[in-house]
Amino acid sequence: MDMPQTSGMESLTDTRRILDQMRTIIRGKDEVLFDCLTCLLAGGHLLIEDIPGVGKTTLAYALSKSIGGQFSRVQFTSDLFPSDITGISVYEPNTKEFKFHPGPIFANIVLADEINRTTPKTQSSLLECMERSSISVEGETHKLPHPFMVIATQNPLDFEGTYPLPENQLDRFLMRISVGYPELEYEKQILERTHHHYDDIDIEPCTSPEAILKLQKQVEQVHVEEDVLEYLIQWVRATRDSSAFRFGISTRGAIALKKVSQSRALLSGREFVIPDDIKQSILPVFAHRLIAQRSLDGRKEIEGELLSLGEKIIQP
Repeated sequence: MDMPQTSGMESLTDTRRILDQMRTIIRGKDEVLFDCLTCLLAGGHLLIEDIPGVGKTTLAYALSKSIGGQFSRVQFTSDLFPSDITGISVYEPNTKEFKFHPGPIFANIVLADEINRTTPKTQSSLLECMERSSISVEGETHKLPHPFMVIATQNPLDFEGTYPLPENQLDRFLMRISVGYPELEYEKQILERTHHHYDDIDIEPCTSPEAILKLQKQVEQVHVEEDVLEYLIQWVRATRDSSAFRFGISTRGAIALKKVSQSRALLSGREFVIPDDIKQSILPVFAHRLIAQRSLDGRKEIEGELLSLGEKIIQP
């Protein structure tokens, strides 16, 4: 994986600071941190699928504090209502009017913890928030803070009390990644710490939400040559032609791949996308958007087929 290189681009200063700041908290997971920041700069939302207790909450908290943003955590449970996330209008006797009380969704980084432990109705309440960065309550639209990013965690589906995320909800996540267990030396460092709860983390902002918005605009300006764009389209078409998948990547998925590739290029100190940016983005962008023909939860089968497709696609 290419980490940021020395460049005259002003954006690198902030991105390097963010990564360095997060490395002090999340040890030995440079690729995870890189993917997380890539998703943020691409203006998308991140799904982290992993077992409990590997640092998913800490990762989201460290990112929000590093960018000087507001952080909010929602523990998803089977009895959670949509209004518990979005907020509710309450009648005020003094004014004889209804006043909107914002829910925890009103933050820059929102951690939807164990999102697949709640019902589909509550899961779907996030759709408008994630798609439009706004919510509608009783006919009134409320804008969410900018930048706005949902980082959702998901337990493996064979855990008890989980509800599989529907395809339209999965498609709202720009990327899906896993954190994984720490290496031996880093796990030892974690155990040597006095405090282990994310609330105890002392981390200073190294940039601002306004600077992140500027970086997001820079991502949109990263150039994609015609032959590189054709390479991207080859990947999309290959998933549609493959008999291993029930259906291929949609146009929205193709747009997602382009955004992530542009963001990865910017983080690597370039103003243009190269084929490797696309290739390294395939698994986190495509895997959760595909369904294997032979099984409902065929993640390994999907990833294996994508790797196989990569060997057949001609790289410019």
